[in-house]
Amino acid sequence: MPDTFTDDRPVRERDAARVIVVADREVLLQGDTDPGVPGSRFWQTPGGGVDPDELNRAAAVRELEEETGLIVDQDDLEGPVAIRRLIRGYSDRILVQDETFYLLRTARFDAVPAGLSAREEERHVDTDWHRLDALPENTWPAELPRLALWRGEEMVDLGVVEESTVPVNRPL
Repeated sequence: MPDTFTDDRPVRERDAARVIVVADREVLLQGDTDPGVPGSRFWQTPGGGVDPDELNRAAAVRELEEETGLIVDQDDLEGPVAIRRLIRGYSDRILVQDETFYLLRTARFDAVPAGLSAREEERHVDTDWHRLDALPENTWPAELPRLALWRGEEMVDLGVVEESTVPVNRPL
C-alpha cells in the first residue's frame, strides 16, 4: 500500500442500507477485499446502495436477498439501529455513503449469494457466521457488537467514519 500518492481517485456518493444479521450470539459477515491491495481483507454486514426511488428499508431487504439468499419482509427488520457517513478509500476509487443499519434476528442459515454484481463477485471473499465476542480483524463498523445487541432504544449516530484499504488524502 503506498504511503503517499496523488489522490485523484474518482468519488462515488450514494445512500446505503445494511443489515446486522444476528443468530443467538453470532453475526453474519461478508469478507471483502480490495483487488488493488494484495492480501487485504475486511469484514462487513450485508448491504449496499439504495436505488433511485427506493426506500432504505426496501433496499436493505433486497440487498440481504442478493447477498445471502435470505428472503425476509421489511417488517422483520428492527430499527433503524444506527446511521453514519462512511468514507471508504479503495485502490481505484473512493466511496462516500450515508448508511442506515437495520437489525434482523433470525435462526442460523447457510448464506448463498443470489445476485452479486460483477464488481461484488470480484471483491467478495466469503460469507460466514462469527461470534460477537470473537470478531475477525478489520470488522466494520467497529461498533458492531454493541449494535447487534440493540433492544429498541434510540438510533445511534456513528458520525463520519473512514474505513479504507487505501486512506483518503483529501477533504470530501
